[in-house]
Amino acid sequence: MPENLADLEREITELGERAAALRSTHAMYPGDAASTLEAALAELDFAERLLRDCGRRMASEVDASASRRAANDDDRAVLRAVFTELSIPVVLLDHEGYIRRINAIGAERLGSTSGYLTGKPLSIFVDLRRRAAMRSRLAAVLRGGEPASFDSRLARRGWAEDVHLTLTRLDVPTEANPLVLVVMSPPLDSSADEGPAPLEAEVEDQVVVLAARRLDVLTRMTRLLLRSAGPGGAGSPLALDDAAALLADSYADWVIIDVCDLPSDASEPRRAVVAGPEGDEARKMLEGLDPLSSEVPRDVLGTGQSVLHQLIEDGGVLGHDPNGVPVLGALGAGSLLCVPLRGSRGVRGALTLIRRSNRGSFRLADLGLIEEIGEHIGLALPPRSAG
Repeated sequence: MPENLADLEREITELGERAAALRSTHAMYPGDAASTLEAALAELDFAERLLRDCGRRMASEVDASASRRAANDDDRAVLRAVFTELSIPVVLLDHEGYIRRINAIGAERLGSTSGYLTGKPLSIFVDLRRRAAMRSRLAAVLRGGEPASFDSRLARRGWAEDVHLTLTRLDVPTEANPLVLVVMSPPLDSSADEGPAPLEAEVEDQVVVLAARRLDVLTRMTRLLLRSAGPGGAGSPLALDDAAALLADSYADWVIIDVCDLPSDASEPRRAVVAGPEGDEARKMLEGLDPLSSEVPRDVLGTGQSVLHQLIEDGGVLGHDPNGVPVLGALGAGSLLCVPLRGSRGVRGALTLIRRSNRGSFRLADLGLIEEIGEHIGLALPPRSAG
C-alpha cells in the first residue's frame, strides 16, 4: 500500500490506466472475455484494498483533527476561566474601543455586569475630562503597536475613581483586526487632583429612598406653583429662578431653563435661568450660550421630545464654551436629561438638568418626574406676547 500522498496518486493513476486497457481489450476481443474478466477482478480486488487503506487513514486523520480541536477547545475554556477569574480588572477591546470581554472584577469596577458592559465603548465609563486622552492613547496603541500606560479616571453610578490603565495591542490570527487588552490598577500618582468626592450615599440605589426623594421634589415644586397662583400671587408669573433653584438644590447640580416668548412661528428661545453651585464660574459661561447652538435643548424645543443621557457619550451635545471646550466636559457632567416646557399651546421652552459624574445617573423614573414638572412649569408661564 502507498506510504504517502504522492504514492497514492501514482497508484490511482496506474490503476486507471490498467482499467482503461482492459475495457479496450474486451471491446476488441469479446471472445476472450474470460481472461479479461479474471484480470479485471484482480484489479477490482486491488482497488478495494486501496480504498480500505485510504478509509483507515482518513478516519485516523479525522480522529486526530478532532482530538486537536478538542484540545484547543479545552485550552480556550481554560483561558476563558483564567481571564474571568483574574484578581485584577481586565478588559478586552475590539479595534474600535468596544468591550469584547471583561472579567468579573473588571465588571464590578465599572459598576455593572459583564453581559451589560459587553458591546459598549469603554470610553463612556471614563470621566469626560479624561476621555479624549484615553481615546488618543487607544488609537496610538492600535496604530503603532507599542503598549501605553497612563493614569485616568473612571466615572460611573455616583462615584469617580482614579485608575492606572495599561493598554496592550494583541494580534490574533483568527481576528481580522487587532484587539487591545486593558489592565486597570491603582493610580501611580496619588497626589493628582482627585476630582469631586461622591455625593450619593450607598443607599442611593434603594427603591424606597429614590421614590421618597422624587415625591419630596414634586411636593416642593407643587407648593411653589400653588404660591404663584394663590390668592396672594394671583396673576403673578411663576418665578423661574425659584423653580430652577429648587431643582438644583435637591435633584441636580445644574439646572437650565430656556423659554420662547414669541409665537412659535417667530420663536427665538432665550436662556432664562441658570442655577448651580454657588460661586461657580461656569454659571456665566452657561448663561452666555445660545440655546440653538446646543444640540440637546435645540432638539427638545424643535420636536417636543424629551432626551435622557444616562451616560454621556458626546461631551459636545450641550455646546462648547468660547474656547471650544465641550460644556459637559467643563462641568464634569456624568448624566443629563432635558424635557419640554409644554403649555396649552405647545412647547414653551426646555428644562435641562445635569448631574456631575460623582452622583448617580438620571434614570427613566427621573425623566418621568421631570417631564411632569416641566409640563406644570409650562402651564404656569405667562402667555406669549404677540411679537
